[in-house]
Amino acid sequence: MSETIIAIQPAFEFNQKVVYPSQGVGMIKAIEEKEFKSQRILYYVIYLEVSDMTIMVPVEKAEGLGIRAIVSQEEAQEALGLLSEDYEPIPSDWKLRYQMNLDLLKKGSVRDIAAIVRSLYHRSKVKELPILERKLYDNALKLLEDEIAFSLQMPKDEVETMIFTRLEIK
Repeated sequence: MSETIIAIQPAFEFNQKVVYPSQGVGMIKAIEEKEFKSQRILYYVIYLEVSDMTIMVPVEKAEGLGIRAIVSQEEAQEALGLLSEDYEPIPSDWKLRYQMNLDLLKKGSVRDIAAIVRSLYHRSKVKELPILERKLYDNALKLLEDEIAFSLQMPKDEVETMIFTRLEIK
């Protein structure tokens, strides 16, 4: 039986910081070739500091999973600015709201994550969030803090203060 080699050019490099939507900020610790079902497949080995976990993601699946490079400082500042902007009212039905925000989280752009944090933060001021929605908010907030901290090279506690200061501008 001959083995097939899957040749995909990696988009990321060794030691590059990346965002894995819904998982957090990680660092490419290696790019390895492994055999899976008689195929040689290239994998990113990503260390996620927030959960102290190392995961392997096939290079060919990374884009589909939303894995992307950390945003630039300019994009991080834009996301922070978004927190204090006006926004569309969100549905009062929490299940619909939850699904909309979960879809945004899966898309994983820093602006989408900032939009989730903004809308759920303001919603929580009106009425306590259901448990699932609260977990989604906490996850989105953590992702936003981590990415902005890495992008702006600032301590996470300073970034957290910046986020809440901007949320309170309303």
